[in-house]
Amino acid sequence: MKTTLIFLIMMTLTNSCRSAFTESPATEAAPQEDIIKLVNKNDIQGVRNALENNIDVNSKDANKRSLLLIATNNGHLEMAKLLVKYGADVNLQADNMDSPFLYAGASGQTELVKLFLDHGARFDLFNRYNGTALIPACERGHVETVKLLANTKNFPLDHVNRLGWTALMEAIVLGDGSKKYQEIVRILKDAGAKLDIPDFNGTSPLQHAKQRGFNEIVKILTSGI
Repeated sequence: MKTTLIFLIMMTLTNSCRSAFTESPATEAAPQEDIIKLVNKNDIQGVRNALENNIDVNSKDANKRSLLLIATNNGHLEMAKLLVKYGADVNLQADNMDSPFLYAGASGQTELVKLFLDHGARFDLFNRYNGTALIPACERGHVETVKLLANTKNFPLDHVNRLGWTALMEAIVLGDGSKKYQEIVRILKDAGAKLDIPDFNGTSPLQHAKQRGFNEIVKILTSGI
């Protein structure tokens, strides 16, 4: 009888210990999961309250997206401003290599790009194509974003991505030659981008423009030569 009683007491203590260890991580994770939900819902006041209660402003979701990247993915400018105000890192990269700054550039969110430039955006971090924030902005025709980045001091205008393309090359190869792409080529040229960096096959931006019949872009590239 005494042996049985001792055994039951030991089992109770063991289960209590197990419960304590298993419940602790869940308890710690809950506030982080809560703020991720609040950011996704664009609940400004809820997020402010959480941050004032010392929840980590650089919390990440299961895909390592920071709160600021989630806000940027959702196009929530005011939420992004709030997170930056509380010290969010504009350079934290997710599993897919996106950072708030890189994604803002790629998606043409010029106000966010400006915000992130003012808060320490790095130019030596690259997306999954080893590209800058400028290269996909050129590809997608985001004229104002291109103008901002191309005229930002020390921005790597001539960076070559994993495909062998610069921002200029991408505007030509993946653009349609329309007015917005003509404007992008003009912006890059005026900002001092090198016009003769070829792709991995040795084809220059000018040759690509000629092959595609982008006559206006050809004129821009050759004017003043």
